[in-house]
Amino acid sequence: MHSPSPAHPRIHRIALLFNANKVYDRDIIVGIGDYLRSTRVTWELFLEDDFRCRLAGIEHFDGDGIIADFDDPDVAEALRACPLPIVAIGASYEDETAYPSQHPYVATDNAQLIALAYRHLIDAGLENFALYSVPVSPAHRWALERERVYLRLRQADQPGARAADEIYRGLATSAMSWNQASAQLIDWLRALPKPVGIIAVTDARARHLLQACLLADLAVPEQVAIIGIDNDPLARTLGRIPLSSVIQSTEEMGRKAAQLLHQMLGGVRLPGHRVLVPPVGINALASSRHQPLSNAYVMRARHFIRQYACQGIKTEQVAAYVGISRSALEEHFRRDLGCTVHQAILSHKLDVAKEMLARRDASSADVAVRSGFTSLQYMYTVFRRELDCTPREYQERMTLSARD
Repeated sequence: MHSPSPAHPRIHRIALLFNANKVYDRDIIVGIGDYLRSTRVTWELFLEDDFRCRLAGIEHFDGDGIIADFDDPDVAEALRACPLPIVAIGASYEDETAYPSQHPYVATDNAQLIALAYRHLIDAGLENFALYSVPVSPAHRWALERERVYLRLRQADQPGARAADEIYRGLATSAMSWNQASAQLIDWLRALPKPVGIIAVTDARARHLLQACLLADLAVPEQVAIIGIDNDPLARTLGRIPLSSVIQSTEEMGRKAAQLLHQMLGGVRLPGHRVLVPPVGINALASSRHQPLSNAYVMRARHFIRQYACQGIKTEQVAAYVGISRSALEEHFRRDLGCTVHQAILSHKLDVAKEMLARRDASSADVAVRSGFTSLQYMYTVFRRELDCTPREYQERMTLSARD
């Protein structure tokens, strides 16, 4: 066997204690992989899809180091007596005692996550706000921290306001409680002053809000503007209305954690060392693009268009949903938006096609079908007329812009 050398670096056995079923954890793992690929570090990685079923005895892991999710109190407890170098990852806290004193800790910046979402809703012209959280539990300390940040921001903006009344935790999601949870969430939404901007502490909670708004016939974002946290592709896929979300720097957290463990494996000791990683920014999509409207007919029409434009709806169907004649609805659109109902439908389809092309996850033909154009040729015609380019040229522009 070769002894460690620049040509043959030592192989370290590292355990990654994360739930690979969650987008937050997966992105951290991606960041760890990025660090390994960018260096000469050679690690043999131990990773389970859901490590919690194997926590018993993890402190006796026969390896060299561990990177672990310390938002889970069971993990912190299981590793309390582990002698190996450990890098903890989790949420940030105002209370210094919430951090492990014996390990370096890489944290997502809760204060900036909530502040970004809050300022985004303010910039959208909203004056009423709320926060949809999760039930209190030891595993949800991060959510309580996000609640505290929200309260500080609201009290700074409106001293004396009953900001605590704007926070709703709801029920935990389960098959048994789902109907009750949805009914209670709808009651809460209906009682809020409108229009209102709601921050959800995760994209999963934001998706609950979207579904509840649809069931309650509340227009998103005209009556209820929603922004989540995580930028989870699954949450966007499961809803008719694209979800706005704060993008956490989870990959950077993974890279930083791997770098710290690399240093510790080289003999560096970092007890109590903390790294705070700010969010990337906001992926602003339809759910939070609030435009103040006083016209209830236009509000309802746009709500319907946002849900069904890509299914080939016509002006007559929109008017039927709103409950007025086509000519009356057209007059409302011309007066309030300066366009026809057909133009509003087409504009939404174009926005959907542009987003899909920018992601580069479908062919032009698939984009045309999924965004509701009657043919690829018609989509080309609309792109030429509205954007002075073909769909492919638009895609190339977006690729160049992303590189810059």
